[in-house]
Amino acid sequence: MNRAQQSQPTVAFIGLGVMGFPMAGHLARAGYRVQVYNRTSSKAERWAEQYTGTVCGSPQQAAEGARWVFTCVGNDDDLRAVVLGERGALAGMAAGALLVDHSTVSVAVSQQLAEACQQRGAEFIDAPISGGQQGAESGQLTVMCGGSASALAAVRPALDCYARAVTHLGATGSGQRCKMVNQICIAGLLQGLAEGLNFAQRAGLDVQQVVEVISRGAAQSWQLDNRAATMLADHYDHGFAVDWMVKDLTIAAAEAAANGSALPVASQVADYYRELQQQGGGRWDTSSLLRRLQTAQSGD
Repeated sequence: MNRAQQSQPTVAFIGLGVMGFPMAGHLARAGYRVQVYNRTSSKAERWAEQYTGTVCGSPQQAAEGARWVFTCVGNDDDLRAVVLGERGALAGMAAGALLVDHSTVSVAVSQQLAEACQQRGAEFIDAPISGGQQGAESGQLTVMCGGSASALAAVRPALDCYARAVTHLGATGSGQRCKMVNQICIAGLLQGLAEGLNFAQRAGLDVQQVVEVISRGAAQSWQLDNRAATMLADHYDHGFAVDWMVKDLTIAAAEAAANGSALPVASQVADYYRELQQQGGGRWDTSSLLRRLQTAQSGD
């Protein structure tokens, strides 16, 4: 153990997917003593080959002795399993520990975990993230947080290892609701970008030139800057998967039904993503909406 690691607390990171893998790596490089767990153990072992840390056999083992426990998994059921299940993280957490969940899940499960942590004398922050694999690898994620402001302030140095922006939005569930807004906006932006690029192609324009021009005006966006080129190359084996966006938009739709808001565009785009799933594109990047348009028009 080096001097930097001796001065930093022990933390746990549970879930080493395309986001969690580099996020846990940033913590290790910052000197934190990182205990990791992943359902597929080979991925945890691969992580340990690249970073300094301890591979654990269960979430409970990973959480033992950790001041802060980070989770980043797929959905509500996955999160309940790694936190509340047999040998789950909560069983290994001591009073005063903090669970920070980076998954995109429902408000209901966030509130359930907050209550479970409180009963154990621990704290909970729902902290979904945005920025994609690229942001996780570069340490430039946006973190949207709900829960205790004081707990967030305490863990902020660790979050800063992989985030460019960390914002406290209110009580438990506020972070998840903000992430829903994020996904609603992205769905509309990507559909608009797909339609615009498809229109440019069919109009016989130099599409690369069009992208360059509109990127300097009001149509500029992260999606345009980071996805237009791969969309035009018909390259979708990267980024944020259609399967995950369908899950996220389904969560947003349920929350919208509860608060009485209308999501006509997001609901329509969610159906477009379901079409892509039926075409075998569940693991394609969400920008594959352009491929859907092109496929639909191939029979013209």
